[in-house]
Amino acid sequence: MTVTRQEIAAILGRYLEAHPDRATDVGPLAQALARGGQDLASRRTLPLHVTASAAAIDDAERVLMIHHRGLNRWLLPGGHVEPEDHSLYGAALRELAEETGLRWQHAVSPLAPVDIDVHDIPANPSNGEPAHLHADFRFAFRVEPSAITIQPEEVTAFAWRPPTDLPTPCLGASVAAV
Repeated sequence: MTVTRQEIAAILGRYLEAHPDRATDVGPLAQALARGGQDLASRRTLPLHVTASAAAIDDAERVLMIHHRGLNRWLLPGGHVEPEDHSLYGAALRELAEETGLRWQHAVSPLAPVDIDVHDIPANPSNGEPAHLHADFRFAFRVEPSAITIQPEEVTAFAWRPPTDLPTPCLGASVAAV
């Protein structure tokens, strides 16, 4: 069972109750939900689909960042929702484990995302993907000290960084408040 539109809408609703000032930022996601019909958890749904990421925070208040091979950018561990994912929260934990080796047993988190970010993804002609949008549900996890093992197919490096180094100031402030 994959992540449903109902789950996406419910999490978005709770997020906007806590952060009403971010309604404009997530407008494209709200519009896609209002249109209905599309499986927003499928990476084949265009021009927008949801993804899930993990802000793993260590005891020194640093956040684990990965250097994404395909996008050539520093990002949170995360990615597309898979058909076997039962929740966005679970998808974020799966991606954290796949890309860094940090297992769910080493992570504790609130069940609400600390950020939802809608951002552009450039076209990828080698995969036949046009430019599109990701609506990324970002969950914060406190993690125990653990060895990091990167997934070399997607990740070239990792680093523990302060929240101020995160991709957006909004995300940095939300993670710093966890």
